Amino acid sequence: MPGLLGRKIGMTSVFSADGKNVPCTVIEAGPCVVTQLKNVDSDGYEAVQLGFQEKKEKHTSKPLMGHFKRAGVTPKRHLAEFKGFESEFNLGDVISVDLFEGTTFVDVVGTSKGKGFQGVVKRHGFGGVGQATHGQHNRQRKPGSIGACSYPAKVFKGMRMGGQMGGDRVTVQNLKVLKVIAEHNLLLIKGSVPGCKGSIVLIEK
Repeated sequence: MPGLLGRKIGMTSVFSADGKNVPCTVIEAGPCVVTQLKNVDSDGYEAVQLGFQEKKEKHTSKPLMGHFKRAGVTPKRHLAEFKGFESEFNLGDVISVDLFEGTTFVDVVGTSKGKGFQGVVKRHGFGGVGQATHGQHNRQRKPGSIGACSYPAKVFKGMRMGGQMGGDRVTVQNLKVLKVIAEHNLLLIKGSVPGCKGSIVLIEK
């Protein structure tokens, strides 16, 4: 789907036409620069590679510098590919938040906040084991039994247990576009999107 790279600025709230206070996320969407055009003959598929945010040359590897010089653009910090653009683009073209003018709903892809090592109650929503009385003092948030005692005498793969939580790629679909502020490259989206303030997100039509 066509879309842009953006940066999550934070959350706020706006009043709708009927006077309701609507929570929304502010995203700096673009401007993105076309850094490569993929085609069926050479790559096997059609796509447009976009670059977002400036990057110093001394922090860019030589292969990437050659990639950016071939496109005639300055080094970019983030790259992503999008398919299905209706209009034709050339290398170096700038795509701004105007892409979402007239768009009602978008999908947002981001990286969720890292929560560290968490137990099964927080990570998987377990209810805990037993009661808090009758001689129990340290088992309320334990996972309980994790396998059979005799057969098959093993723990199956995929067993829900404690472990690293967060830091995953998350897609939230069908978020409503409340407002497009073209002069500041801002996009106001109803509700929350994954990631912390300043994180990079992909916005797709």
